[in-house]
Amino acid sequence: MTRILCTEYMTLTPEKQWKNATWLVTEFVLVGFSTLPDLRTILFVLFFLMYLVTLSGNVTIITIIHLDQTLHTPMYRFLAVLSLSETCYTLVTIPNMLVHLLVASQAISIAGCRAQMFFFLGLGCSHCFLLTLMGYDRYVAICYPLHYSVIMRPTVCLCLGALVFCSGFLVALIETSMIFSSPFCSSDRVEHFFCDIAPVLKLSCAESAGKALAIFFLSILVVLVSFLFILLSYAFIIAAIMRIPSAAGRHKAFSTCVAHLTVVVVHFGCASIIYLRPEPEGNPNQDRLVAVFYTVVTPLLNPVVYTLRNKEVRVALRRTLARSCQILK
Repeated sequence: MTRILCTEYMTLTPEKQWKNATWLVTEFVLVGFSTLPDLRTILFVLFFLMYLVTLSGNVTIITIIHLDQTLHTPMYRFLAVLSLSETCYTLVTIPNMLVHLLVASQAISIAGCRAQMFFFLGLGCSHCFLLTLMGYDRYVAICYPLHYSVIMRPTVCLCLGALVFCSGFLVALIETSMIFSSPFCSSDRVEHFFCDIAPVLKLSCAESAGKALAIFFLSILVVLVSFLFILLSYAFIIAAIMRIPSAAGRHKAFSTCVAHLTVVVVHFGCASIIYLRPEPEGNPNQDRLVAVFYTVVTPLLNPVVYTLRNKEVRVALRRTLARSCQILK
């Protein structure tokens, strides 16, 4: 742990200079699961296996969509982008967490903490916008099926995808810049297993109430507004489905939305619990538990949900495996 003694020489008397001396933190210590020393090996094995399943699941989805021509549609291209984004999202936090479960050192530099937070928030915000875009894609497909290929043509999808990630990382840049605009003092202990907003903001030397409020409103803009747009899309989707005369037609139309709805509920539910709080303080143990869910469990659920709940993906997977077996023979 490295700290620098900083004293306000220009405005304070020598007595006040010593009294108001501040130890500035130059690196953080991630508390993580250090309070559970007896469970660290078990947690490492569990998280490592879940991480391998997550990576293999997302790589499988990306590969199937790339190889199978029948899945070269906007919905599945967005799914491939989501899987790629999920892979990068887990790379930001899980490998570092696994290392800290094995080694004694829990230190991370301020620059490393800033980079981790930037990419974590950027990919998290992009997920919100991407799920909103996927909801819009389902709205166009079900409500305007005859115009779907024109509205969601490749150039439009590419532009919308670029807008999603540019917007997500712009929000991340604003929030990260706000948090790291002032030095950190008093403590170097981050009560988390990665650099998240609330535990890092608590260590700021400057008054953090204003920053916390600004970040809270940004979180509302990203999480709540995105979720409301998804709800609006599904309100129109349900209205359109109810007008379909046959029960089989209604079931087929709604079945294309089930996987997306499941991921939306899990993703936005976890994001709301952590980030839609006006005060950054919370119970560190509860926050870590929720964070494990949205950094480890949710990325694992996504490929499982999209492969088990989507008939076209299952058929494409079997077709790809059959071709692979023929090639090997």
